[in-house]
Amino acid sequence: MKKIGILTSGGDCSGMNAAIRSATRTALGHGVQVVGFRKGYAGLLKGDLLEMTTRDVAGILHRGGTFLQSARSEEFRTVLGREKAVRHLQDLGVEGLVVIGGDGSLNGALALHRMGVPVMGIPASIDNDIAYTDMALGVDTALNNIIYAVDCIKDTASSHDRAFVIEVMGRNSGYLASMSAIATGAEYAIIPEVECDIADLCNQLRMRYEEGRSNAIIILAEGAGRAQNIADNIKDAIGFETRVTVLGHYQRGGAPSVFDRLLGSRFGHAAVEHLLAGEKGKMVGLCCGEICLTSLETVVVSEKTQQDQLHDLSMILGI
Repeated sequence: MKKIGILTSGGDCSGMNAAIRSATRTALGHGVQVVGFRKGYAGLLKGDLLEMTTRDVAGILHRGGTFLQSARSEEFRTVLGREKAVRHLQDLGVEGLVVIGGDGSLNGALALHRMGVPVMGIPASIDNDIAYTDMALGVDTALNNIIYAVDCIKDTASSHDRAFVIEVMGRNSGYLASMSAIATGAEYAIIPEVECDIADLCNQLRMRYEEGRSNAIIILAEGAGRAQNIADNIKDAIGFETRVTVLGHYQRGGAPSVFDRLLGSRFGHAAVEHLLAGEKGKMVGLCCGEICLTSLETVVVSEKTQQDQLHDLSMILGI
């Protein structure tokens, strides 16, 4: 290969810049040209690109988000849009593509692979809901952001005898809610994978109050219910003064953690090395501390479920 492309797609997350930097420098080290497509598949369709050098990726390692930016593209979802993307790659002489993103982005990468484009995927999703990788880019940083916020809220919860319902991201996955609840010592985690009995939760809160424990932290994954409804139910059932905090996009941003900087660097390097070695249509992942390869065909049809041992640990710790 003489030229490869890199793009970031879908929701941004910390660690993407580390992966872009590593992939770029790895390719350039092999004498391969690199172009970065701005705003994901939308940029690929518009031909909005940047010729990448080591200078272009200098100073981005510590920055959150993605300096190539990201956007969703309805046009790329169509057959005509994908055919247009392939033509643009051919016209530019781009012989391989590294796609950094979540489930939708990897589905797009698979579509290009089926159309003959050599593609390697890098998993990036703070929900950690991508199968065949123990961790995706951005997860560790998001967890650290959540934990810092919850620790601050716990101080005021104990000072004013209040219950706080803290909503974190996770439309279909309760990973962030479960892990942050364990790490912060929260009393409850409400996740999409496990049905929550609000009446039972209120009864447990009442018992805690009668025992003299007058504050509580409840961490809610956004896909498991509305925070305000849960707070209102708690207040109506037991008269507990309850507040709601929705962390929202605060979780996504900020300087990447050491873990995400290293993971992004490892993923970017491995993706390019395997692409240049002739691998295609695969995703790099982290499996028991080692970099592994899995076909995109397998990844996109697989569902990652919460690990049973983590659920058991939550139960033992009283969450």
